[in-house]
Amino acid sequence: MTALPARHVAAESSADKLEEIRALVDGELHEVNRIILEMMQSEISLIPELARHIVAAGGKRVRPILTLLAARLCGYRGTRQIGLAACVEFIHTATLLHDDVVDESDLRRGNPTANAVWGNKAPVLVGDFLFSRAFQLMVADGSLKVLAILSNASAVIAEGEVHQLVTANDTATTEAAYLQVIAAKTAALFKAACQIGAVVADRPEIEEMALAAYGDNLGIAFQLVDDALDYHAKQALLGKSVGDDFREGKITLPVLLAFARGDEEERAFWRRTLENLDQTPEDLERAQALLARHGAIEATIARAEEYGERARQALAIFPYSRAKQAMLDLLDFCIARAY
Repeated sequence: MTALPARHVAAESSADKLEEIRALVDGELHEVNRIILEMMQSEISLIPELARHIVAAGGKRVRPILTLLAARLCGYRGTRQIGLAACVEFIHTATLLHDDVVDESDLRRGNPTANAVWGNKAPVLVGDFLFSRAFQLMVADGSLKVLAILSNASAVIAEGEVHQLVTANDTATTEAAYLQVIAAKTAALFKAACQIGAVVADRPEIEEMALAAYGDNLGIAFQLVDDALDYHAKQALLGKSVGDDFREGKITLPVLLAFARGDEEERAFWRRTLENLDQTPEDLERAQALLARHGAIEATIARAEEYGERARQALAIFPYSRAKQAMLDLLDFCIARAY
């Protein structure tokens, strides 16, 4: 496995680093969680039961933490960021419920997915309920600009998921199309989560756009690392079954790189397994071997580091503060997961 560059958080200490970041916004995060639990409630018992199932699965709350840190970075001293951070988490959780149904996933963060427990119908409908709660929080905030940013992000995420569905099982997918998918389905919410921190603080557009750029590049780096991990992480670390992307025929950057660098016999393997989904129990191991042969995992992580550096540079306009350091540390944490 590639050695960890010194400028990154060591993999074994990254969890501790995340706890330090969380500690900085612990009081606010507690209020975010209170709002989430409160708004999950319904007289229809299946709604809180199913919503609690995915919330209790142990998400890291990276996206709402970004909203809290961005607001603090911009010197905001009010409370609007708390409701909006909860809104961001509701959007994220709703997309997870829908994604697991589409992907027919059995595990999420090491636990059975909602669709594995309740079937497909209930998670889709509860996901819709959580989206509705998110929009209630947007309206309660009262800012048309915040509403525009978060509602646009929701639309972009949905488009990204449909785009991924269209490009799935197609080895002719280009890197540009792949990057367009992950910019939409993952980075859009990272971007919005950061951008609204500047909006609530009424900061100049240059700061708003800097935070949007930080979130956008962080989100792309985050997804690139996830796509690399799908082929070489331990299941306990990944929080889902290793090789899920392969079994579902998803076209991710490691596959695109190995496909481009391979010979015709190797490309025939990728077409059989990903386009036709004609797979044997040994095929995942062979796929991992081909990725290793062509350095596809290392190249994907290197690409994630490039986007991470762009995110780092986007924060350069802000003076040093504990919040800025935490956002830089969170960037390191997201990339260090690969090692």
